Amino acid sequence: MPETELDPTVLARRIHAGDAPFVLDVRAEPEHEAWHIPGSVNVPIYEDLLERDFGSLAEHLDDLPDSRDIVVVCGAGVTSARAARFLRERGYDAFSVADGMRGWARVHLDEPVEGVPGVVRVVRPGTGCLSYLVGDGERALVVDPSQYAGEYRRLEDEYALEVVGVLDTHLHADHVSGARRLADALDVPHYRHPADVAATEDGVTPLADGETLAAGERTVGVLHTPGHTEGSVALDLGGALCTGDALFLGSVGRPDLADADDEAVRVAAHRLYESLDRLLDYPDETVVLPGHAADGATSPLAASLGRLRESEANALLAHVVAGDERAFVDAVRDGLGEEPANFERIKEINRGATPGIDVEDLELGPNNCAIE
Repeated sequence: MPETELDPTVLARRIHAGDAPFVLDVRAEPEHEAWHIPGSVNVPIYEDLLERDFGSLAEHLDDLPDSRDIVVVCGAGVTSARAARFLRERGYDAFSVADGMRGWARVHLDEPVEGVPGVVRVVRPGTGCLSYLVGDGERALVVDPSQYAGEYRRLEDEYALEVVGVLDTHLHADHVSGARRLADALDVPHYRHPADVAATEDGVTPLADGETLAAGERTVGVLHTPGHTEGSVALDLGGALCTGDALFLGSVGRPDLADADDEAVRVAAHRLYESLDRLLDYPDETVVLPGHAADGATSPLAASLGRLRESEANALLAHVVAGDERAFVDAVRDGLGEEPANFERIKEINRGATPGIDVEDLELGPNNCAIE
């Protein structure tokens, strides 16, 4: 990698550790507003850089710090590399994010979950997607893997684990699942609730409410939590809950990605209310491990159920705590924002359809699976 390039994984680790450089995003303003690296500053000069016109960048030199690394990002790392070279020639410690936002979308960070032995969290800061390896320290289930199945093979070796099963908590609409590919590569079961499995799909082992799965000495309980999708499940890890996209720390999963008709959305929202009410039966000290984080590696990634029950940060869950189902359904319906990019095609692929395209491109952009 050229000395002027910075690996996006290195950047993500620095941000996660609280050592963020100054990130200069040179894309057009609407692109930055829709999807960006947390904390980045937008100077929309992409078109100028494309033409090798550095005048507009020169006009902003006084706005740049001279005592911090400057990391420049664009869509694919080409114009940002030009900007970084221009800045280095003027004495700045400037770097370009390798592959730009495309590279940022591929970053995976892993860490053991504090206070929940035997669980490793995998964070994709570019998408906010969270996946998990859940087990007893020797054997593990992989929960909600990304399309980059090789990352989980790497973690299997790094943590000296034997993966005994791969599980989707629901039919994902925001990102391409790697569960089928990983399960096939490892010759282990691929689990999903049958309500989220197409009639034409082969090779999926069905999950049932109340069922238990073994990951070595660890027992994982399955709770059917419909609402976000008909087949959504949460996982009882014993002292912790993997809640998938039913419950996030600051929101809940949107119920309109199967059917956006108003009446269908309201029916699904009522089911989601009942699912959340069921999760609230767990003790306050239960650790909630959601399927998404608002700002990737920079957000809180876990919290106790008691904290969420009392927190003002999750206004939708507060309606459930108060027992106000009507207010919850109305708030969910009113909070629906823009749908995830390419969500219908992503669902087809996750049901086993042949992609026929570069699936990496389908995931580029903001994640919109939560109620706003």
